[in-house]
Amino acid sequence: MNSVGHKAEVVIDSLARRKWLRAVGATTAAGVAGAVAGRVWAAPALKPVKLAWNANAICLSAAPVALERGIFEKHGLKVELVNFAGSTDQLLEAIATSKADAGVGMIHRWIKPLESGFDVKLVGSSHGGCSRLVGYEAAGVTSLAKLKGKTIAVSDLNAPGKNFFSVLLAKAGLDPERDVQWRQFPGDMLGLAVEKGEAHAIADGDPNLLLIQRRTKGLVDLATNLSGEYAAKTCCVLGVSGAMVRNDKGTAAALTRAIVEASDFVADNPAETARIYSPYTKVAESELRAVLATLTHRSHPVGKNLKDEIEFYARDFKLVKVLKPTTDPARFASHVFADVLT
Repeated sequence: MNSVGHKAEVVIDSLARRKWLRAVGATTAAGVAGAVAGRVWAAPALKPVKLAWNANAICLSAAPVALERGIFEKHGLKVELVNFAGSTDQLLEAIATSKADAGVGMIHRWIKPLESGFDVKLVGSSHGGCSRLVGYEAAGVTSLAKLKGKTIAVSDLNAPGKNFFSVLLAKAGLDPERDVQWRQFPGDMLGLAVEKGEAHAIADGDPNLLLIQRRTKGLVDLATNLSGEYAAKTCCVLGVSGAMVRNDKGTAAALTRAIVEASDFVADNPAETARIYSPYTKVAESELRAVLATLTHRSHPVGKNLKDEIEFYARDFKLVKVLKPTTDPARFASHVFADVLT
C-alpha cells in the first residue's frame, strides 16, 4: 500500500471512530437523562394539608412564613392556609371532622373546648406571648392589686386574655369573678371604653392593643402572658385531627417540624416576617416588627415538654373554674396530647 492510500485509510478509520464515540456518547447521555427523568418522575408528591389559622393574628405568622419560604415543601407538604374566623368550638370541630387537617391557635382558648372531647391532638407549638393587660392610670389602676372593684374591657368574654388573666389575678390574691368585672366591647372601642369611664383596664392581644395604647394616653402595662413563671411558657399551639395521628403520623410530624422551623425563622428575621405577614393586615410593618419583638418564637416545646405545659395550663384553668372540678389535669394532658416525633 502506498503512503497516500495508508493516510486515507487512517483518516477514514479516525472518522469512523469519532462517529462511533459520538453514538456511544449520545446513547450514554440518553440513558443518564432517562435515569434522571425517571428519578424526577418517581419523586414523591407533596402531601396536601389544610391548615386553619386566624389571619388577624400576627403571632401566628409562622404559618405564612412557612408557606412563602418553602418550609412546608421542604418537609414534603403542600399546605393550604384556611383563614378561620369562627369560634374555637367550630374550629376544633372542623379539624375533628377533617374539614381542616390541622390548625394553629392559642392554648388559652383551646383548652376548654378540648375538655368537651373533640378528636383533636396537640402535637407542637409556635411561640410564647401575645396577650397583655393594661391599666388606665387616670382610674388609679397601676398594678394588679388596684384592679379590685374595677372593670376590665375585653373584646370577647371567651377571649384567651380573659382566661389567662383570670388565672393571674387569682394567683395575685384576687377573685376573678367577684373582685373584678369583665365587660365586652368591640375591639377597636376598647380605648374609648376606658376614656369614657366604662372600664378601667384592658385585656387584649396585639397588634390591636398596641395600636390602642399608641392612641390612648394613660394606659400602663400591668402584665402579659410572659410575666413571672410564664416567661418561658408557650402560647400558641399546633393541633391536628386525631385521624391524622392514627393513620398518617408522618404528615403530623412533618407539619410539626415545619412550624417549629418557621418559628425559629420568625425569631431570627422579624423584619422579613413583618413583610411576609403585611398583606394580611392594614397595620404598618414597623408596628408589626414592634409586636414581633415582644414574642418568644423560640418557645415552641414538643414531646414531653409540651405535654407538661398542657398539664400546667390545665391546673391553672381548673383553679379559676374554666375546667370542670372533676377534670384531672394529668389525664387531660395525656388525652389531648400526641407525640408524633418519636
